[in-house]
Amino acid sequence: MRIGALLRVFRSYARPFTGQIALTAVTAVIGLTAGVFVPIVTKNIVDLVDHVVRHVAPPSAGSGLWPLALLLVGLGAVQAVMNFARRNIAQRVSLRMETRMRNDLYAHLQRLQLSFHQNWQSGQLLARAVYDINAIRRFVGFGFVFMFTSLFTFGAVFVALFRLNALLRFEKEYRVIARAVQDQQGDLSTLVEEAATGVRIIKAFGRSPLMQERFTVEASRLRGTNLQAVRSRGFFWSLLDLIPNLNLVVITVLGGFAVIDGGLSIGGLVAFLAYLGMLVFPLELLGWVLAMGEEAITAAERVYEVFDTEPLIQDRPGAREMSDCRGRITFENVSLRYGEDRDWVLQDVNLDIAPGETVALVGRTGSGKTSLVSLLPRLQDPTEGVIRVDGVDIGSVTLSSLRGQIGVAFEDPILFSASVRENLLMGRPDASAAEIRAALGATDAEFVYDLPWGLDTRVGEQGYTLSGGQRQRLALARAVLGQPRIIVLDDPLSSVDVHTEAEIEKALEVVLRDVTALLVVHRPSTLRLADRVALLDEGGIAAVGTHHDLLASNSLYRSILAEEAERVEPSRELVG
Repeated sequence: MRIGALLRVFRSYARPFTGQIALTAVTAVIGLTAGVFVPIVTKNIVDLVDHVVRHVAPPSAGSGLWPLALLLVGLGAVQAVMNFARRNIAQRVSLRMETRMRNDLYAHLQRLQLSFHQNWQSGQLLARAVYDINAIRRFVGFGFVFMFTSLFTFGAVFVALFRLNALLRFEKEYRVIARAVQDQQGDLSTLVEEAATGVRIIKAFGRSPLMQERFTVEASRLRGTNLQAVRSRGFFWSLLDLIPNLNLVVITVLGGFAVIDGGLSIGGLVAFLAYLGMLVFPLELLGWVLAMGEEAITAAERVYEVFDTEPLIQDRPGAREMSDCRGRITFENVSLRYGEDRDWVLQDVNLDIAPGETVALVGRTGSGKTSLVSLLPRLQDPTEGVIRVDGVDIGSVTLSSLRGQIGVAFEDPILFSASVRENLLMGRPDASAAEIRAALGATDAEFVYDLPWGLDTRVGEQGYTLSGGQRQRLALARAVLGQPRIIVLDDPLSSVDVHTEAEIEKALEVVLRDVTALLVVHRPSTLRLADRVALLDEGGIAAVGTHHDLLASNSLYRSILAEEAERVEPSRELVG
């Protein structure tokens, strides 16, 4: 059943609030009960007034109006207080459920492997984390409560309406439209995010008109689908509006004749029309609530598409903490491919790195260098083979303890929209001011002290208020600040000029002195940091040795270095 996803939401997230939900139901019943008695009191007031007027009774005959009036005011007050309490409690519960669900979804996304994020559009994940969870909250906070109160008010009528063929047709049609709207919102969110993060590329290539056209097409498609939803809701809501209005005409005419014939008092007719009026509002909102329910069900399905994706990279049963890491790294017959129907990225990699040794990985683009270093902190798991640290299979220790021993800096230095300090403390939250200064000094990143607010300067989304070299140096400082026993650097000097490169390399000589390091190298000058070099070719280790030995004995190695030198030389000319 499609409603199963929504029921999972209630089972998982409503259970801690069972008492508050029960209190919501109690306040709803009390408020509705008070409302049900209002027409009865109104009938008595009208009949009393009619009796006094018809019989030309003395004013004292109308003294009974005061108790009835006070009772009417009391019922209204009870109804108002109970309605306020019901709405307040229901909204608080729904907001807390929304917060917990969003927190859980965010945490789950953090646990999911890199391949999941690479295969999903970020806009679709954003839509599920924001819009879909918000749709569920709206239904829980209003739609579900409204359905409960409506059932209490006119249970038999409500059940009968659910059996109408028109309602079933609406549900089936709107289900498809609601899913299309939410999927298209995700596609549009992706376009907006890509345009924001890639604005420099778009402007540099003069592609603003193209991106505007793509956005217009997607926005128009979403507008068209929303109009379909409007037409579907409008037809069904109009039908629901027609039912009580026709009933009102019939009841008024027939009731009028009954009053004339003496079979019904005027107060009775007024009370009857009041009760009918109590059904009009729920009927008019029924279509809206059903649409809201469809959107909530579809949203729950979309959210659980993510929740039901099991993290492939997680702590294994019985995983233990890693401590006292010396830093010996061993790759034993390691092979990797991203899916059973994909080609092998790495095959039968064997490599032993001694504690305190720095090994550089060299190879042509696509040879598997980045994939190999991503295996060490378990950003990916090997398809075959074992990776050991100090002789221990890294799969047998907890992720947190493993990654606590490894510092990482990537080719694309990712910074967060936060202060410099907050970005640095991502590497080690408890670092002192002296340790931060030492890490910045080691990576030639002391420029941060000259920023407008020093370490408290916000660097903007993805750090784009800084230059590429500055971002790269901050990312290196973040990796060093954690004081890891193992450092993985994936071409960390790709965004710096040759002068800064020389300064950072000089600083890194000190940083790498007492740690085990695995470097992905493209610039030949960086090779002087390495004790040994591992040459990768087509996913395998083609040769291992010192830089000078490979340069003298391996033609592939010489060819790759020559190609890299040609790429670097133009930048040296520009700088010089």
